[in-house]
Amino acid sequence: MSLHRQLQQRAANHQPIRVVIIGAGKFGAMYLSQVPRTPGVHLVGIADLSIEQARTNLARVGWPAHQASAKSLDDAFKQGLTYLTQDWQSLVSHPMVDVVVECTGNPIAAVEHCLAAFAHGKHVVNVTVEADAFCGPLLARKASDAGLVYSMAFGDQPALICDLVDWARTCGFPVTAAGRGHKWLPHFCESTPETVWGYYGLTPEQAQRGGLNPKMFNSFLDGSKPSIECTAVANATGLHVPSNGLLYPPASVEDIPFVTRPKSEGGVLEQKGMVEVISSLEADGRVIPYDIRMGVWVTVEAETDYIKHCFEEYNAHTDPSGRYFTLYKRWHLIGLEVGMSVASVALRGEATGVAQGWHADVVATAKRDLKAGEMLDGEGGYTVWGKLLPAKTSAKMGGLPLGLAHQVKLVRDVKKGQSLCWDDVAMDPQLPAYRIRREMESLFKL
Repeated sequence: MSLHRQLQQRAANHQPIRVVIIGAGKFGAMYLSQVPRTPGVHLVGIADLSIEQARTNLARVGWPAHQASAKSLDDAFKQGLTYLTQDWQSLVSHPMVDVVVECTGNPIAAVEHCLAAFAHGKHVVNVTVEADAFCGPLLARKASDAGLVYSMAFGDQPALICDLVDWARTCGFPVTAAGRGHKWLPHFCESTPETVWGYYGLTPEQAQRGGLNPKMFNSFLDGSKPSIECTAVANATGLHVPSNGLLYPPASVEDIPFVTRPKSEGGVLEQKGMVEVISSLEADGRVIPYDIRMGVWVTVEAETDYIKHCFEEYNAHTDPSGRYFTLYKRWHLIGLEVGMSVASVALRGEATGVAQGWHADVVATAKRDLKAGEMLDGEGGYTVWGKLLPAKTSAKMGGLPLGLAHQVKLVRDVKKGQSLCWDDVAMDPQLPAYRIRREMESLFKL
């Protein structure tokens, strides 16, 4: 039975999936816009630091004001309404809640929210992939030990990539490479919130008018977000990671099977079975027509002449050998697709992507020469960007995960381009996110 038919059945039986969301910003608002259009789902509670802003976003996406007028969570259950609060603990602890959607974008807070949800017997759809990048394997382990499901969010690119990888493997294809697209040139890793809008073709005034967050947008531009997302994919699928960071080979959609081959066969890969990101810009900055910038892809290999001939017979676009074929989605709809995860978790007990091991890491790397005493400002900021590395490499060097490189003081100088280590910073050992990260390092010995 399809998920939609199961949702319809839930609605007919008056047994909806009972969902709460933490964080009603842009991503959360996109999911909220779809909830009234989805049968069998009752969004019973929304937690946000600003209830006023949450109400503004609800109005923006078309919610009638009375729908969010519940006086309490119990009232929301009784009346079929939604309760707004700043108290996220009251939502995740309520015994009638089925699924928690973590949507804050704050990795430190997200870890706390996930752990609390597990403690109270709640499945989690974690939109905050930054948290998954630095301790997802352990979060997945803790959820499993509690008999719960922890899942990446469908609509975000990591879950969509995992879906393509699962399609390939289920069909019997070996995966040569998988990943997403991105607008990339090497110097973008030095970008700051002050320089970001020029790269996007916007003035600071236009960005301000649109309410755009420069630090968030810069986290995409400077390579941090692609590294974070590829980390999540590698940990979920077991795909290998480039030894010294993503390569960002430029390619059109039709050229992806050409470049995502092993070096020995004319491609860029160190070996078969890797994550990678395709750039929508040539090395000289020219825009590539028909790019994959907003999409996801998987390259598979025909292991026999028969399969190769099938590719040819059905006009599959392959590399010159006819062996490598790329399937892709050119677009993703972000928060508009999160309902797929909620339904899969609640109805099938299946994650739409979840870490199976610790294979990759995102290590904070200096954007410029940094001096002892400076404060790191984390993802998308002025001081560091996130570099994708194999987990073994990160563990050996004691790499500082990007997710914990916010409001942390340097204790020694660091050169531009140098990846930071634990010994470079003064970290609060009582921070829950720090403790769980160190617990993960101890559990997944590499």
